[in-house]
Amino acid sequence: MKTILSRFTVFRRAGLSAMVGLCLFHGAISNVQGQSTSTASTRLKDHQSKAVQEKMFLHLDRTSYATGDIMWFKVYNVDGTRHKPLDMSKVAYIEVVNASRKPVLQGKIELKEGVGNGSFVLPVSLKAGHYMVRGYTNWMKNFGPEFYFEQPVTIINTFQALGLTPAPDTAAYSIRFFPEGGNLVSGLPSKVAFKAINSKTGKGTSCQGKILDSAGKVVTTFQPTKYGIGTFNLPPAEEEYTALVTFPSGKEVRQKLPIIQKTGYNLYLTENKPGELQITSNSTNQQAEQVLLLGHTRQTVVVASTAIMANGKATFTVLKDSLLDGITHFTLFNSQQRPVSERLFFKRPIKQLEIAATLNKAQFGLREKVSVDLLTQADKAGAANLSMAVFKADHLQNAEQVDISTYLYLTSDLKGTVENPSSYLTETGSQADEALDNLMLTQGWNRFTWDEVLNPEALTFPFVPEYQGHLITGLITHNSTGAPAKDIRAFLASPGKNTRFYTGFSSKNGTVLFDVKDFFGPKEVVMQTNFLKDSTYHFKISDPFSKRFSTTELPTFDLPESLREAIHLRHLDVQAQNIYFEQFLNRYTAPAIDSLPFFGKSSKKYLLDDYTRFKVMEEVMREYVPGVLVRKRRDGFHFMVLDGARKLVFQENPLVLLDGVPVFDIDQIMAFDPLKIQKLEVIESQYFNGSLASNGVVSYTTYKGDLAGFPLDTRALLQEYEGLQLQREFYAPAYETEEQKLSRLPDWRNLLYWAPNISTDKDGKATTSFYTSDQPGIYTIVVQGLTKDGLPGSKMVTFEVKKPL
Repeated sequence: MKTILSRFTVFRRAGLSAMVGLCLFHGAISNVQGQSTSTASTRLKDHQSKAVQEKMFLHLDRTSYATGDIMWFKVYNVDGTRHKPLDMSKVAYIEVVNASRKPVLQGKIELKEGVGNGSFVLPVSLKAGHYMVRGYTNWMKNFGPEFYFEQPVTIINTFQALGLTPAPDTAAYSIRFFPEGGNLVSGLPSKVAFKAINSKTGKGTSCQGKILDSAGKVVTTFQPTKYGIGTFNLPPAEEEYTALVTFPSGKEVRQKLPIIQKTGYNLYLTENKPGELQITSNSTNQQAEQVLLLGHTRQTVVVASTAIMANGKATFTVLKDSLLDGITHFTLFNSQQRPVSERLFFKRPIKQLEIAATLNKAQFGLREKVSVDLLTQADKAGAANLSMAVFKADHLQNAEQVDISTYLYLTSDLKGTVENPSSYLTETGSQADEALDNLMLTQGWNRFTWDEVLNPEALTFPFVPEYQGHLITGLITHNSTGAPAKDIRAFLASPGKNTRFYTGFSSKNGTVLFDVKDFFGPKEVVMQTNFLKDSTYHFKISDPFSKRFSTTELPTFDLPESLREAIHLRHLDVQAQNIYFEQFLNRYTAPAIDSLPFFGKSSKKYLLDDYTRFKVMEEVMREYVPGVLVRKRRDGFHFMVLDGARKLVFQENPLVLLDGVPVFDIDQIMAFDPLKIQKLEVIESQYFNGSLASNGVVSYTTYKGDLAGFPLDTRALLQEYEGLQLQREFYAPAYETEEQKLSRLPDWRNLLYWAPNISTDKDGKATTSFYTSDQPGIYTIVVQGLTKDGLPGSKMVTFEVKKPL
């Protein structure tokens, strides 16, 4: 049986009472109840301590782009339980994926205290279509692609013929059925939810349906209430049911309902009184049986109570005030403590981060300054971290962009695409409550299987958290057999002026992890072993991006003729930006990294241009570097470092580096042209790098840090590797003077402003400003944010830009 997934942490008993027919509880029952509850909660807490959950939310500047545009985004990475910024993973993996699930853009984004930001330039080679932007961490790869953040976007290539005609109506309709509690059970009444989909649009559709018994008799009829979702009731029966569904096109679909189980349980949830849930369990087992109802909200157990099921029925009453905001998963366990039925319930958030955005006025002219005062209020939430985008609300911006509150509380814990998700949090009333409950019935999903909780010895995590920085994963195999090579020390280096050097041992499956902190931008990396000792291995650097994709389908792409003007304006925007402002669009913020080499401050440093230059390296070492003795033996040259502090001479070679790349054959260094060396540094003491102990360090640096033609061993792996993304600076022209306002440079910007990091003060206040462009129209300001205590919030306001009369 498949179970609804969930995540658990600390066990907390909620206000709940169990009403079980005419049965009375006594001491023995209470004792058993305590034992069962303790066992379940302990297993859940143990599971949570091992399977820490992260949630990632991306604030995209827009949902519709033209090729040549820059896509901007802000990353919020939080603890999946309380939604507080989580400073565990230091890297976010962001991808733009096409409809065939092929990544077209990828980036590694640095995270600090749970936040980061980045950008993608959309190449003109991209085909027009719908794409999926997704984000995850290395740790999240342990739990499957359904855990990743996903946001559909539209990319239009204005440099290609678009064919502005609607695609033919080739919609394929489908419908799925979801029995409440998980199964249809023989002899038990059932509530069944359904969801009807138009595959062309990816959205729910209207329909008319009938449920037929095995004799073809109509048992009940149904139609959706909202977004193609609805419910109907089935009487107890022992036969198969068939649905006959008619869709708007007139197409009829005949589909069998889920198979009826001969024995089993179900759950039926109702809200009979305001603030009070009644959960009824029915079973085909008529003998008295102890059952456990467990409810948890994002890793926190809020309901845990046992009862005796008499005559196949038990009823629990749950106070809504005892639940946390968001989705609560209720699971029924039988007397063998096996999960047998499940149900989801959503409690609308009571407290969120309220964000006010006040403009200096509601209507502006072309190239006019807009000032925005931001104010956050959430009791004593204090400072909040915000991101803000300002864009033109044209007809191309039709994709739904979920806000951070809706994502964290609702859609991140549901499966598949949710239409107009924010409406489930903002709309109230009986119809809104019914629509929300129908959503819980149709789009619940599994974050783990109960077998993982009850049998924790089978739980493994092949992907480790990136606590310090990016982890580059290498693979070492035997040249002759291709089998993994274990316990082999490997070295990874990135040639450059700012030397970076890493080492590690391979595991039993041949993988070796290199913790490459402060590794930004594209760099060449060299992976090797000490070929004087280990010379029969093959090396590979693994791609860190996930190869698994969710089942979410993108809708069919077509462009109606009515979008021609909006597309033309986007074309002008992209061309003007890249022709007149190109020099401002490719500016990057220099990352704050340590300029010292990885080994720290050297004992001695020699700038060789300060000395008479020799043409032979042996003369340089003997004449200018007294702390390193040069010895020539039968097997070649050797270095012996003098440890002055301890007054001894190391008998083994030190760690020798050229632009950060280890060189194990001293003869190669001695044969290298010393005129290509700018600097020589020596560590005159034992040096430790993790498990590597070296008898000192001798480090050579060339003028450009590019190895200057040094012949690397042909067995080493040399390849280009993309590190963490450099942060691009957002550019927008300012019109502070009359001369700037009268500039003849065209300004067709669709995106007026992007600010990924706005921090409010202790009073929740912040102020920012920007200038309008030459495009009149309605503009939208979207603000997303999160407090340090995990309160999410968002705000959307609009203003108008008009041409002068």
